[in-house]
Amino acid sequence: MPDSDQTEIGPDKSLLLVDDDEPFLRRLAKAMEKRGFEVETASSVAAGRAIATARPPAYAVVDLRLEDGNGLDVVEVLREKRESARVVVLTGYGAIATAVAAVKIGATDYLSKPADATDITNALLSGEGELPPPPENPMSADRVRWEHIQRVYELCDRNVSETARRLNMHRRTLQRILAKRSPR
Repeated sequence: MPDSDQTEIGPDKSLLLVDDDEPFLRRLAKAMEKRGFEVETASSVAAGRAIATARPPAYAVVDLRLEDGNGLDVVEVLREKRESARVVVLTGYGAIATAVAAVKIGATDYLSKPADATDITNALLSGEGELPPPPENPMSADRVRWEHIQRVYELCDRNVSETARRLNMHRRTLQRILAKRSPR
């Protein structure tokens, strides 16, 4: 029986999960199956587009940045094949411009990683124009900052000077941040 604050899954329980982080994809698929969805997974834009074309699902959770391209390409195919599909876009990059692009293309909601299965389920099942409840355990502002710095650091091939330049911060300040443990 569904929680009182969420809508029930429709008669078509098909759910497409597209993410190139294999461990996350497996965990999320298991969690969503336990919640009653019939899950199909893809780890690339090409595989996601193929599934969306052949068997357009009622629900989809698509990572924005995939190794072979942009997850919004999968969202576009889904919208063409099944206009009523409820799509949540996930990303490690919490940029407003990207959120706007995802919603314009037809995403139902937009969540920053790490999002858990409950947050994703609430976003998928929230009513039209209705906001899902706020996350139970949102990341702290310090944690969001730390995650962003780590992401840019990795994208700069772990080059401290280049990362500091791109983040517009002093190199020594960045080194101190990188030497510390992640905040909660």
